[in-house]
Amino acid sequence: MRCDHAYETLRRKKPLAETISATTKLAKVLTTLDLTALGIGSTLGVGVYVLAGEVSKTTAGPAVVISFAIAAIASIFAGLCYAEFGARVPKAGSAYIYSYVTIGEFIAFVIGWNLVLEYAIGSASVVKGLSTYLDSLIDHVMSDAFKSFASMNAGALGDYVDFFAFGATMVFSIALALGVRESVSINNIFTLTNLAVVLYVVVTGAFRADPANWSIPPEDVPTDRDQDFGQGGFAPYGFAGIIKGAAICFYGFIGFDCIATASEEARNPRRSIPLSIIISLSVIFVAYFSISTIITMMLPYFDQDVNAPLPHVFRYYGWTVAQYIVSVGAIFGLCASLMGAMFPLPRVIYAMSIDGLIFEFMGRIHPRFKTPLIGTLVAGFLTGTLAAIFK
Repeated sequence: MRCDHAYETLRRKKPLAETISATTKLAKVLTTLDLTALGIGSTLGVGVYVLAGEVSKTTAGPAVVISFAIAAIASIFAGLCYAEFGARVPKAGSAYIYSYVTIGEFIAFVIGWNLVLEYAIGSASVVKGLSTYLDSLIDHVMSDAFKSFASMNAGALGDYVDFFAFGATMVFSIALALGVRESVSINNIFTLTNLAVVLYVVVTGAFRADPANWSIPPEDVPTDRDQDFGQGGFAPYGFAGIIKGAAICFYGFIGFDCIATASEEARNPRRSIPLSIIISLSVIFVAYFSISTIITMMLPYFDQDVNAPLPHVFRYYGWTVAQYIVSVGAIFGLCASLMGAMFPLPRVIYAMSIDGLIFEFMGRIHPRFKTPLIGTLVAGFLTGTLAAIFK
């Protein structure tokens, strides 16, 4: 009997009608535009400045545009699932709350902690990337200073304590804790700036685009380098390269699920959640497709840079101003990604706490700011610590 009771406890579901009708203490202030910008910012990020060059050179060639199209179609199907769940269960928690309603408590518990780990590690990775990128722009002054007084010799950890990564994480955490309206407004600025830079790259790059770079004959493909660059043409690595490239490009569309975690704070979630998911994925696809088209037409696929393709292309043509503009866009893109990665974490913690699956105090809503203040700051502190001490 005890085993049966334990089994029933693990598989019990959260009543849908009760979940929907439950009142919320969170501020319902987010519009469709806010949610769309949140989805674009968290998904597009700095990937638009890296993925196209990397995949075109090593995997798909100019056919990277097809790889992005295939990845976008797969993402749309996933997005439609989130859109339906978000409309039917407009509550914070994303996949956690959806699994609790449809499958049961144990699976929801596992998925909830998976989401906590995903967003915490993802946030730490993004802020570490931001720190590394800024450090490279200032000729490693920051890392040299940290190594001089906070170096570490443990193999599994970083070479030094990254105080900038920790500080940036806490600044973003405080911004998120002080109100969703304020933090999302900041994210809107990051995202619009990032999109403006993408548009700038596409428009300026179009003046140097040469369609002949999509049909390079086999005899013009370099053979004196370490890498095999295939047979030239539009798909030098064949159909297998296109599919492999699509698998890599799919990572460029991950992140839009953060929209679903904001369901409880949307003014009209049944309309805004589906609409913002579809719009954000469409904008992201257009950005990736446009960037990959331009850079593969500006330079042959085998001359692309896998780490920083956009600055490399503009450097090739001697466009110094464009290089700086792209660098600014990358910084804003990283900031938008960081905001998008950190935003869902306290919402998942809040959803789990009100269900009794995590400490209750972690989900307490501040009466003035209408946010899970303690959960946000604790999550930010732990995320910042991960970013500060690991590579």
